[in-house]
Amino acid sequence: MLRTFFLSMPLCVLALAPQVSQAAEPEQCRAVRMAEPGWNDLAFTTGVASVLFDALGYKPQSTLLGIDVIYAALKNNDLDVFLGYWDPAMVANFGPYKQDGSVETVLINLEGAKYTFAVPTYVWEAGVKDVADLKKFADKFGNKMYGIEPGSNQLMMDAIADPSLGLNGWEVVESSEAGMLSEVGYRIKEKNFVVFQGWAPHPMNTMYDFKYLTGGDKFYGPNFGAATVSTQVRKGYLEACRNAAQLLKNLSFDIEFENTGMGYLINDGMAPLDAAQKAISENEARLDAWLQGVTTFDGKPALDAVKAKLGL
Repeated sequence: MLRTFFLSMPLCVLALAPQVSQAAEPEQCRAVRMAEPGWNDLAFTTGVASVLFDALGYKPQSTLLGIDVIYAALKNNDLDVFLGYWDPAMVANFGPYKQDGSVETVLINLEGAKYTFAVPTYVWEAGVKDVADLKKFADKFGNKMYGIEPGSNQLMMDAIADPSLGLNGWEVVESSEAGMLSEVGYRIKEKNFVVFQGWAPHPMNTMYDFKYLTGGDKFYGPNFGAATVSTQVRKGYLEACRNAAQLLKNLSFDIEFENTGMGYLINDGMAPLDAAQKAISENEARLDAWLQGVTTFDGKPALDAVKAKLGL
């Protein structure tokens, strides 16, 4: 009887019935749990992802963690997304998780990066042009090389442990990216010797006059540690949260864009979300590619929603 009643209702009456909005994602996908290790490049790119996810109706969360903790958290389903797999610098960190399949790589989000030993230009001109030259000036360096956060300097430690380099007794001074750069800036001002971890993208490449050392290929890879940066997720995330996954598959950067955004953090003292929003607003055309095939969390057009949220 009830079935007959509904089948006999005029279509115009049915059309007046409340329409239920169909979400693009399951509710458990609304929170997007991300992490970054305190590096300005990843603080910025994670900020970009957070701004976009927020504008799409998700609830992005970003946590500051060490690299080893990030991978353990991805494996244990305590995190969803990591935008900062530097290859080859982090091959050893990722290796066990790649082998057991608990962490999946989505795409290379940055090409043209590099990461290796660096010294001020006046140190390079004094004869330190290769990693093998460090031992000749051990006293001037104070038998120290300067790194970033603990857990991020293993390649420097590997170099010290390599008998062929004669760096026995050297130590890696670990602090943070900001702490390392502050020390480098001070030593350059005083014309003192210092060897540190340099990389691009980063405003340090224009802030300071320095050179990358040859001879670090064994540790950082060829061509001055030429690297790529990739987006990674916990196992199963791409299938479980397909709309969020599509954004991650689209989200790629370039050196110039990251240098600019990182400059907002380092030189202008902006918070990551503010720097990200400024960079996106100044590069509005990037949204077309980033949001291709993406909707809001509740299934509405993504581009309109993001532009409205950001006032573009």
